[in-house]
Amino acid sequence: MSEQAAKAQKLDRDDELAAKRAEFVLDDPDGAVYLDGNSLGALPAAVPGRVEDVVRRQWGELRIRSWTEGGWWTAPERIGDRIARLAGAAAGQVVVGDSTSVNVFKALVGAVRLARLTDSGRDEIVVDATTFPTDGYIAASAARMTGCTLRPVPPSEVTGALGDRTAAVLLNHVDYRTGRLHDLPSLTAAVHAAGAYVVWDLCHSVGALPVGLDAHGVDLAVGCTYKYLNGGPGSPAFLYVRADLQGRFDSPLPGWNSHVEPFGMRPDYEPAAGAVRGRVGTPDILSMLALEAALEVWDGVTIDAVRSKSLALTDFFLECVEEYVPEGRVECLTPRAHAERGSQVALRCPDAGDVMGRLIERGVVGDFRHPDVLRFGFTPLYVGFADVERAARVLAEVLARPGD
Repeated sequence: MSEQAAKAQKLDRDDELAAKRAEFVLDDPDGAVYLDGNSLGALPAAVPGRVEDVVRRQWGELRIRSWTEGGWWTAPERIGDRIARLAGAAAGQVVVGDSTSVNVFKALVGAVRLARLTDSGRDEIVVDATTFPTDGYIAASAARMTGCTLRPVPPSEVTGALGDRTAAVLLNHVDYRTGRLHDLPSLTAAVHAAGAYVVWDLCHSVGALPVGLDAHGVDLAVGCTYKYLNGGPGSPAFLYVRADLQGRFDSPLPGWNSHVEPFGMRPDYEPAAGAVRGRVGTPDILSMLALEAALEVWDGVTIDAVRSKSLALTDFFLECVEEYVPEGRVECLTPRAHAERGSQVALRCPDAGDVMGRLIERGVVGDFRHPDVLRFGFTPLYVGFADVERAARVLAEVLARPGD
């Protein structure tokens, strides 16, 4: 046994989250190492039975009564409160529903409208120039809709780009390509100092590390639930609106679900109070309740423990890569400093697409981002240190035999 393999065994024995692995369906007959939870989380074992109950009993037997007797109507806020805890927010500020893209649109237009309540001259939206493309598309559309100028800026230059014209700023907490963790507290403070409102995209951070929405005074935030929250493919996203802003939050997508009297069917729109204001139409109940079941794996887990293991996993992976992989064959794009690292490691490799294909054939599942990035996501609730050692060892073997 190699020194790294022996170290992995010890780390797994000492892992306080090790028992959580049994709460997931990880019975791949080939024993694959799954390091793509930053794209799609593994299936929590409680979900299939819960979904069957929702379909067979709640829908099949109770039918329309399940909106009240099954708690369907209140699910967006109830599940939102579970996510709020993981994002460092008090209850009553997160609502679940729609896609991340739709929620980005709501939040960004809402942020511009908030800014203009006190200064009608604010006509600029600043967006993370390295953002996931859809966020950029949505920001451009929001700018056109609100008559704003869109200004793409790298996160490292955002502070210097802010001014008295800035209405809203859209930023990613973790860069989806490199895994770089951006400084949410200081950037939020800088946006506020400029008199603007900030929207944070938490897709690659919620469920992987502390966010501290309330502690840092974040205005609005959005995120998906199918990555580190393991909600399933296409599971509904969430929207956070800070409590003291909710009464002034003017959603560009008002719907009957967010109406103060949803069953009144009134022609005029009057928004409900609280997080409900972020709703639009009928919730996607099957996906919603699958997500609720998935979130039960977080019972008894602190986000600080998850963060501690995440950093240990990524540290160990980088250590094993340095030990096993031929020098110069890959370049690490992910910051080494803990304060600047999310829960993934990105390695630049000229033939990354081919390499990832061969890794998957060998039972190590990560993903590839054009043109030359290998991404490995580390989900602390079910990834162990032996998985990490094996992944680095197989990567070295694949790189040592190009074209096999």
